[in-house]
Amino acid sequence: MSGSDVPILEPLIDLRGAGTSLTPQRARLLHALETQHSISAAARAVGMSYKGAWDAIAALNRFAGQPLVEAITGGSGGGGAQLTVMGKRVLAFHQALTTLQQRLLAAPPGATSPSDIDQLLQRLGNLMLKTSARNQFEGRVVSITRGAVNSEVVLDLEGGDRLTAIITHRSVEDLGLREGSSAIALIKSSFVVLAAPGTRTSARNVLAGTVSRCRKGAVNAEVELALAGGCRIVATVTNESVDGLPIDEGQKMLALIKASHVILAVAV
Repeated sequence: MSGSDVPILEPLIDLRGAGTSLTPQRARLLHALETQHSISAAARAVGMSYKGAWDAIAALNRFAGQPLVEAITGGSGGGGAQLTVMGKRVLAFHQALTTLQQRLLAAPPGATSPSDIDQLLQRLGNLMLKTSARNQFEGRVVSITRGAVNSEVVLDLEGGDRLTAIITHRSVEDLGLREGSSAIALIKSSFVVLAAPGTRTSARNVLAGTVSRCRKGAVNAEVELALAGGCRIVATVTNESVDGLPIDEGQKMLALIKASHVILAVAV
């Protein structure tokens, strides 16, 4: 069989729920709706009829037991539609599964080797790690720089964001870390410091994002940032800090993390 005759594999993630499904086309519709805030505009963007888009959204609003799309009333445009919190989570889950499958099928035909399969299994194992750390980021090691006592390990995350961790040489050896290997970065939410854009800091990791959620408790607040690359990071800060900065949903913020506060782990 010649190279041109090799069948092209395309990922197809079809999530089932409540007698309906979230297909790739419906996922594209939700993604378009997230930016267009209009069912008719989103339908045009993905090549669907208005009735087809309306029927798909009606079905998807039964998909997870909670609506994925809600109406927007009022405004200069007379209203529209947007994703609910559940809708954003379901869409992000579908996109994450699609990305994982795309990576699996990205290798040229015949290029798969036992080491590639082992690497994939390791990454899947990483995703199943159980830990108390609020933030977990799966990524690929892009560099390891040895110092006198410790090593600086740089991890490439989904979407282009990067994290730097400072760990001992012994830890690098025990974890079997090397350039190209997979690892999980664990960060306690209390180790994440929030700051306004443009803040000068000595923190090794400075991640830019937008506040997607801010929930106050009795003393502290849990703030979630959607990073530019698509990952999300959670910080635990005092209610006083929320009011003092201030921190509001939709606001641009920086997540600052010391390299020594990043813990690396791998599947065993």
